[in-house]
Amino acid sequence: MIALRDIHKRYARVHAVRGVSLEIPKGQVVGILGPNGAGKSTTIRMIAGAIPPTEGSVSLDGLDSVGDSVAVRRCIGYLPEANPLYPEMRVIDYLRYRTRLFAMPRSGRSSAIQHAMERCKVDDMARRRIGALSKGYRQRVGLAAALLHDPPVLILDEPTSGLDPAQIAETRSLITELAGDRTMLLVSHVLPEVEKTCDRIIVFAAGTVRADGAPSELMKTGTPRFTVECSAGLKEALGSVPGVASVETEHLKDGFERHAITGAPDADPREALFEKAKGTGVTLRELKREVEPLERFYLRLVERAQREDAR
Repeated sequence: MIALRDIHKRYARVHAVRGVSLEIPKGQVVGILGPNGAGKSTTIRMIAGAIPPTEGSVSLDGLDSVGDSVAVRRCIGYLPEANPLYPEMRVIDYLRYRTRLFAMPRSGRSSAIQHAMERCKVDDMARRRIGALSKGYRQRVGLAAALLHDPPVLILDEPTSGLDPAQIAETRSLITELAGDRTMLLVSHVLPEVEKTCDRIIVFAAGTVRADGAPSELMKTGTPRFTVECSAGLKEALGSVPGVASVETEHLKDGFERHAITGAPDADPREALFEKAKGTGVTLRELKREVEPLERFYLRLVERAQREDAR
């Protein structure tokens, strides 16, 4: 559906995007993460056809973002972080205005507006002025506007920014409902939102892609860590297991011990740890691999990119 081929974007001396290549298939929900200045928003604008790449190519369903820019934009529903609403307009009038901007056929405009309002749960606010709505409802109106022409690609830039916890939960649920067979790009700084909503995460830093994959797989790429909880006296034996780099022990009140084990790179010593515990006759009540939190994984990547970029 979306293909980026070695794209670069330069602004005078600033090299904002540096050789990014990606393929995003139809129906995938992709989270785009990265600190300010990482190149993610610039990449999104190139995908949307708002700006051209300095080098490389961007295509959407076989259409070139530069040569076929009008057709590309018709395939995309885009909700930017600064939601472009007119507070003095009523919801239904604003949506009518947006159908004219998209040059939608007159015969289908009313049904498209009604369908978008119902999907985004703002049909009961149709006659209200946008400026009188809460931030959560204004976000819903922006989503309805992005969906009017039933685009196969939906781009949401910080869709929950400024919302309270209840509104965030409602918006997150709505995003999940809207995904379906639609390709969706979700740009966000809210890591739990991306982790719970997206099939795939792409991390940008210093103008390049630093990580790309399913959330569960990405969080296994750091230093392997394991927890062993057993009766006392196993620390030295665990430290001798191949693939174990270090063992930190906590003595529990019930006489058991909890061992935090750091593995060697690419090592998974769980079977060997189990056999060692069984061979010594201790009581083993827990053995598990610890999954690195997404926040820690993200910060580790960003810090590494910043160090490399400073050299």
